[in-house]
Amino acid sequence: MCGRYASSRRPEDLAGIFEVEKWEPEETLEPDYNVAPTKEVYAVLDRPVKDAEEPRPVRQLRRLKWGLVPSWAKTPEGGARMINARAETVHEKPAYRRAFTARRCIIPADGYYEWVTGKQERDLEVEGKKKRPRKQPYFVLPADGSVFAMAGLYEFWRDRTLPDDHPQAWWVTCSVITTEAETTPLAVAPAEGPFSLAEIHPRMPLMLTADRWDAWLDPSRTDPEDLRSLLEPPPAGLMRAYPVSTAVSNVRNNGPELLKELEGPEAGTLF
Repeated sequence: MCGRYASSRRPEDLAGIFEVEKWEPEETLEPDYNVAPTKEVYAVLDRPVKDAEEPRPVRQLRRLKWGLVPSWAKTPEGGARMINARAETVHEKPAYRRAFTARRCIIPADGYYEWVTGKQERDLEVEGKKKRPRKQPYFVLPADGSVFAMAGLYEFWRDRTLPDDHPQAWWVTCSVITTEAETTPLAVAPAEGPFSLAEIHPRMPLMLTADRWDAWLDPSRTDPEDLRSLLEPPPAGLMRAYPVSTAVSNVRNNGPELLKELEGPEAGTLF
């Protein structure tokens, strides 16, 4: 899954990486090293600009709220639960299938966090000596330091309790698509393990390599079967993972120190 990630790149850098044509400086977000559900996040999308003379798709960098609210939802309350969409079923689930064919985006990140329960902690849990095992967070990112381009969907929701001219009358929300985690060895693994992404968690965000960006964002591609071909996992051996401080487990903590690599896990021996 993807429940927390880091996003520290400047919008002008993202604009260059993704060949963005339009982004508004007033939509600039501060670097966020602990992005949690319901926060505003950057997303890259291809969409015509409102009131433009030429109604062609324009590549934009936009601020969206993480946690998709379907257009037909009566309230936005379920958005916090819809932060992830499974690649295997995204084309058929009512909450996602319309967005899958018409409103796809890329959610750029530095990498994502995932938590592992240490072996010693698991043993205590089995023995009934500890009810809430301490989990060790890991940061997962491209081994070459490139942007982590997560496949995403976005949707519009109208708040009918507000007038048309209210600035919050329309919500634009998004979800990250996930896939089965790689079982092949990491490009760079911690000395004590884990040695594959699957040993950290059975799911991972679907990373789009640069050769798929244009096809994924192209709004003229609407055939579900054609689009499903773009949901293939990236080539193996592109990722690295390392342990980070358990401070990241508290969403109130936010700073570059959260990305600092530890020499070993804080939560005991894992493997």
